[in-house]
Amino acid sequence: MFRFLPNVLLKQLYTRKSLRNTATGFTFILKNRLSDAQFTGLERARINGRDYPASAFLLETDGGEEVLVDAISAATPLAFPLRRSVRVRAIAPPLEPGQHTLEITLNTQPFGKITLTVEDSLQTEAPEAMQRPQPGIPRHVVDDYNPQAVAERQQFLRDFTQTNPQHVIQPSFEPSAVRGKCENFVGVAQVPIGLAGPLRVNGEHAQGDFLIPLATTEGTLVASYNRGIKLINGSGGVLCTIQDEAMQRAPVFQFADARQARSFVRWVEARERDIAAEAETTSRFARLTYVDAYLNGRFAFLRFGYTTGDAAGQNMVSKATLAACNYILQTYPAAAAIEHFFLESNMATDKKPSQLNMLRTRGKRVTAEIRIPRDLLIQELQVEPEQLLRHARLGDVGARLAGTNNNGLHSVNGLAALFIATGQDVACLAESSAAITYSELTPEGDLYGSVTLPSLIVGTVGGGTGLPTQRECLELMDCYGEGKANKLAEIMAGVVAAGEISLASAISSLDWVSSHDATRA
Repeated sequence: MFRFLPNVLLKQLYTRKSLRNTATGFTFILKNRLSDAQFTGLERARINGRDYPASAFLLETDGGEEVLVDAISAATPLAFPLRRSVRVRAIAPPLEPGQHTLEITLNTQPFGKITLTVEDSLQTEAPEAMQRPQPGIPRHVVDDYNPQAVAERQQFLRDFTQTNPQHVIQPSFEPSAVRGKCENFVGVAQVPIGLAGPLRVNGEHAQGDFLIPLATTEGTLVASYNRGIKLINGSGGVLCTIQDEAMQRAPVFQFADARQARSFVRWVEARERDIAAEAETTSRFARLTYVDAYLNGRFAFLRFGYTTGDAAGQNMVSKATLAACNYILQTYPAAAAIEHFFLESNMATDKKPSQLNMLRTRGKRVTAEIRIPRDLLIQELQVEPEQLLRHARLGDVGARLAGTNNNGLHSVNGLAALFIATGQDVACLAESSAAITYSELTPEGDLYGSVTLPSLIVGTVGGGTGLPTQRECLELMDCYGEGKANKLAEIMAGVVAAGEISLASAISSLDWVSSHDATRA
């Protein structure tokens, strides 16, 4: 829980352009964009220098509940959880057109007394033509995942599109399972799942033979991975190693000049442990391991790196970094010099490929290594090690010319199929698909190969991992729940290695085109 809420953030509680006159006075909207809290009373409401008593205000929550402000106290608080909106209705003379200054002092738990001061202009009602109701997707504010809400949306879907879907609207689980994972829920996209393997993994966390569920619509994909798995198993398995882990959030602070930005960074570097302690109050699992600073002109970019347990952790580190920044904004001696602050500067490169992630790790950095005997490679895949090495060298040149985020062949193929099957955030394939491959000929004439995934973002708790189908796929590999994320990462790296050796051999032996043509017969 945050212990500091600096003034620069408090104004975010107010919804701008929400100030309007009503038949009985005026109204505006507050929304909790910070953290779960309770409203325990109104200390003062001043608008344009005029004080208004608590009895003049009524609160209307987004659930439709109406509460008199003077009935709220520490004994009878109003819950104000994260993302809740309340419409404040004032029984008072209407406001004049133009700009108005609102100063609201609230008593809260756990933050105590907070004051937000904002300026907003009075909004006039839109012309009647613009107020004409438009058809909208049905929603239930209190519980949007009850069967009635879902049925209403399904009927809206039929009426609006003039179609009669039969498969989309038939999930095999209760809609409540989707809460917090998908809005406006109407059904499911059913993707075929094929089994590959079992794959023998010799990891530190994953040890043994694992069946691999691959969700895909690409013909020959499962067969190709099976081919690589067979070769790997015949060679004794794939050696997998977690080398590093991290999840980042990268806020930015703007100052009047570069010297002020430099002074700020030096202050942050001297207090990194205090900042870490504040960030870690928000989670049992988030641990701040470093804060990298990047100066550019009058901007100070801070890149916070965390470990996040068995969760992928993007939301976890956002909350932790907000707490850290709250502390910084509250305690930095020259905080008044901070002209602007944003929680994310795009430097975490969330769901985007970047060289920085490849160097500093995002998610898991995991390496899979294989050693394929020469005779086995020739027997199973009809290709010699020298031919694969020649193609790898040429492919590396091609990858450099193209400016890709890896020099492998198709790491994203197996990863995408596994992400869908196991409930990972599919958009994270942008980072996770980065792959650095290496191969060489051993003194015995065998093939050594490795693939490193420097930014593999996976979790075994949270997000979509708990959905019924995805949980079952994780359980097939004994990878559901706490203590299993590193195991899943090692298995995924092993699968990628199988796909790389299979496709490389198919290209080198000219089996690539013929194998795809076979699926069209």
